[in-house]
Amino acid sequence: MEKLQSLPGFRDFYPDTCAVRNYVFARWRDVARRYGFTEYEIPVLEPTDLYRRKSGDEIVKQLFHFTDGGDRGVAMRPETTPSLARMATARQRDYRKPMKWFQIGACFRYEKPQKGRGREFYQFNCDILGEQNSAADADLIALAIDVMLTLGFRTGHFRVRLSDRNAWSGFLVAQNVNEECTPAFLQIIDKLEREKEELTSAKLAELGTSLEAVRTFIATKGAGYEPLEALVASLSARGLSDYIEIDLSIVRGLAYYTGTVFEVFDCGKGMRAVAGGGRYDNLCQLIGGVDMAAVGFAMGDMVITDLIKETPHANDRLLHWLAAQKRADVFVVITSEARRSEALAVVQSLRDAGLAVEFSYTADKVGKQFQTAEILGASHAVIIGDEFPQVKLKDLAARTEREMQASSLAKVILQQAVE
Repeated sequence: MEKLQSLPGFRDFYPDTCAVRNYVFARWRDVARRYGFTEYEIPVLEPTDLYRRKSGDEIVKQLFHFTDGGDRGVAMRPETTPSLARMATARQRDYRKPMKWFQIGACFRYEKPQKGRGREFYQFNCDILGEQNSAADADLIALAIDVMLTLGFRTGHFRVRLSDRNAWSGFLVAQNVNEECTPAFLQIIDKLEREKEELTSAKLAELGTSLEAVRTFIATKGAGYEPLEALVASLSARGLSDYIEIDLSIVRGLAYYTGTVFEVFDCGKGMRAVAGGGRYDNLCQLIGGVDMAAVGFAMGDMVITDLIKETPHANDRLLHWLAAQKRADVFVVITSEARRSEALAVVQSLRDAGLAVEFSYTADKVGKQFQTAEILGASHAVIIGDEFPQVKLKDLAARTEREMQASSLAKVILQQAVE
């Protein structure tokens, strides 16, 4: 019989890898809520036309899409922003502005699997809708930095490369480049670090400018451009200036961005961007017919997980968290099968009190049960013997033991945890 395997680009999450994923999710949620964001969810399946409206027909090549039983063209979500715009515009009157929403969920793209990129991946999205002030942009960038710090990264591990698409407007005017060429020009800038210099020069020449002029402008780092200076000032006031680098070559390839753009990069340059986002003030109008400013960013689980494992300080924090998750509070040792019923009652009462409790399902020897308790990292063992309801409570770390009534166990163990 042929052995069945998961599809290319899709992952099995065994308990150990699922625990790592849950660690990342927990850090994402923690930071989002500290910044006042509220969680939402969107359907995994949406009309294919939703993505066409945002990105054009070309996006269909990157989708898992099909015709459903109702003869509707549907697609598995490749991203969350179009769905967010659809939801937000439908009920924007019901929510106080700005709407600060976050979401964590699986996305699907029919692309070639490679390091840091799969066909199924989990993505963390934070968006602020209904606020034009650049203070929202600054708060979102601060959140992105805080996510990295909470995951255990430090100064020197990552940088936020900050830019603004509108900063190039003056450059194009000075170079006498037709305004209609702006999208094509920004596409060239987006590929500046990836394409050969000769090809870039040729493309720029067709538009009426040069690579030398572009590089000279990038070297100015937006000096005198007030929106960028205001952003940097806001982030500096928070003590975050060490993590910021103005880099006008960052314009983000997606056409719907309208202003501020930024990407989080690891300083080792060993990976592509860890996260990215920016301002997209026209999308809500395009999707839902409501004029509503918006700024957002996204971080995928695959690249950030690889980076955590490759960065000692961040990996140590992950390992510490994983070790804590494996701990059992109590292991109930059953010295005699005749006392299993009483032991099960103790197990249930301790679990009802909120403690993580384990016990042996079979008649293992007492010594083996203590070995299991050690493997599980239990802090306490409760020994159930013929003296029941008198039991023994053993502190496995301090190697101390005391006798008490079974009814007092939960109170005593919980009190020790507080102390």
